[in-house]
Amino acid sequence: MEFDLDQTDALLSTTRAVRKRLDLDRDVPTDVVLECLQLAVQAPTGSNAQGWRWMVIADPEKRAGLADIYRRGAGDYFTERTADIDPGTQTGRVINSATFLAENLERVPIHVIPLIIGKQDGTSATAAGLYGSIIPAMWSFQLALRSRGLGSCYTTLHLRLEEEAAALLEIPDHMTQAGLLPVAYTKGTDFKPAARGPVSDITYLDTFKNPIV
Repeated sequence: MEFDLDQTDALLSTTRAVRKRLDLDRDVPTDVVLECLQLAVQAPTGSNAQGWRWMVIADPEKRAGLADIYRRGAGDYFTERTADIDPGTQTGRVINSATFLAENLERVPIHVIPLIIGKQDGTSATAAGLYGSIIPAMWSFQLALRSRGLGSCYTTLHLRLEEEAAALLEIPDHMTQAGLLPVAYTKGTDFKPAARGPVSDITYLDTFKNPIV
């Protein structure tokens, strides 16, 4: 199988965290979400356990409830983060965008909460194995959304009140919520690669004291 590398590289380099450019007034059909999730579960998972589960929230009252939990979970996070940041910088723009999402989360037509069977025991190995079995599928889901004209972003602030979200959605105790993905069509599809430095500046060969170039 040969891939079109230009198309593949464009998809990988322009799948952005979308917030302000989510179309809050356009409905998202459930079958499109399911199509993207079907691709997502082709992702690798620890021991091939396939313990992923997916909550798709379309009900306006449930979305409003999640948005309230999200904002209360955020607390002073946005205020603290913006205290010493120039709003004109890339980081400042990201914080402004994240604030916009928090203020409008209930308006996003679909919320997806990725779940994984199991709970952390406090060790790095368990955490890496647990989240490593769901995050690759989450990213595949976001890539599939992008290829179909939809966008999302990986958010986690509601997890500070994870038990409240679990109660709202009747999620059983043995499931771990890995985040929240607000899903909508995007306003335009002309996303560009982000500004990133050369990867050679942050890559090491054999030991951390040995930059690769």
